Amino acid sequence: MKIKIHRGTHEIGGSCVEVWTDTTRIVLDIGMPLVEKDGAEFDFGKYKRLTVNELIGKKILPDIKGFYTNASKLIDGVLISHPHIDHYGFSHFLHSDMHYYLGKATHKLIELTGIFTPQRNVLKNYTHFEKSKPFMIGNMRITPFWMDHSGFDSYAFLIEAEGKALFYSGDFRKHGRKRAFQWFKHNAPANVDCLLMEGTQIERNTQRDKTETEIEKELSSIFSTEDKINLIYTSGQNIDRLVSIYRACKRARKTFVIDVYIATILKELARFVTLPYPSENFKDVKVIFSYFLCKHLTNEHQEKLLYQFRYHKITKEEISENQKDIVMAVRPSMKFDLEHIQNLDGGKLIYSLWEGYLKKENTKKFIDYLKNKNFKVVKIHTSGHADIETLKEMTDIIKPKCIIPIHTFRGNLYKRYFDYPVLEVKDGEEVTV
Repeated sequence: MKIKIHRGTHEIGGSCVEVWTDTTRIVLDIGMPLVEKDGAEFDFGKYKRLTVNELIGKKILPDIKGFYTNASKLIDGVLISHPHIDHYGFSHFLHSDMHYYLGKATHKLIELTGIFTPQRNVLKNYTHFEKSKPFMIGNMRITPFWMDHSGFDSYAFLIEAEGKALFYSGDFRKHGRKRAFQWFKHNAPANVDCLLMEGTQIERNTQRDKTETEIEKELSSIFSTEDKINLIYTSGQNIDRLVSIYRACKRARKTFVIDVYIATILKELARFVTLPYPSENFKDVKVIFSYFLCKHLTNEHQEKLLYQFRYHKITKEEISENQKDIVMAVRPSMKFDLEHIQNLDGGKLIYSLWEGYLKKENTKKFIDYLKNKNFKVVKIHTSGHADIETLKEMTDIIKPKCIIPIHTFRGNLYKRYFDYPVLEVKDGEEVTV
């Protein structure tokens, strides 16, 4: 069995790994980069007019035979580990007949992202796998391992072929709400020849990450003592965080206000696990019909997504009159809506995202707008990725014969922390397992 990491040996995001034997060839993830070579935020707008061949030439797209529109014989499949665009975002460039293997909830989130954002990735041919249930692609036996991550429905993969075993960690952690890593400790594969392990946090401090339960307690403390509106800026797809916010609201007896995007995400994912979403069962969750989002959905002929929450609507007038009882999820595009809430002055803006996003111009302007309205900014967040102690724990559980760094800027640090052989490779380098 051979592997080639097309992107990820020296960067976070844009993950793409080719794996093949004499008879079978697959790809693990086809992500859009997060950063340019100079470290700036990746902006695909600069490249959108280029052809596939030009994008390959600039090393934006991976050079993989049997991948793109002009392929005469397609590879055997693409596995998607989880629904973050740095792991699936370039799938729209692939041949329309490409076969994808992914979790059912992952697929739903990719579809919803295509409705609510310009990121459209239509997967026509697919197989939904289930956690812990092996399946075959050619002569490869693949077992998905459900993992804890800030992305819902995240997986690692064990790939076995030709007497060898490769384990691809995907993105993972153990400090979220899911007990997936605890389960993994007792069900991890043995005799792994090669571990491709993410190291997003390996260059950061070695302190233990906060748990989501600790995040919930911090939020609850703020919500309980604050007598003005609380705004919270977080990801609409970080389900663990949304649950933490809702539980904190519940403890503080506040109403959780979300927009149609978050409401739709929660409602659709409630088909897979129990989640709070605007309904008769969760009357303390209300929906604000934000102007630009409603306009977008109307232009996309998706009015039905608006109608489903009409009985759970909260108006700007109602928010204005009951500010001290409200916790509202916000984002920069909702500035227009906030401007139409009367007497919006003071309160807290809780920033619950990676601090790197604070460098974005629209985020800066949004936060400055609220600061000018006397809002105090409080940062409450925890990483979606494993801290160093958890990375060590994974290696000690698996005891791999070899570790290859991936999804990291500092693969050179692996040898400092792990008591197993580390093989540093470059993007595009072929490795025999």
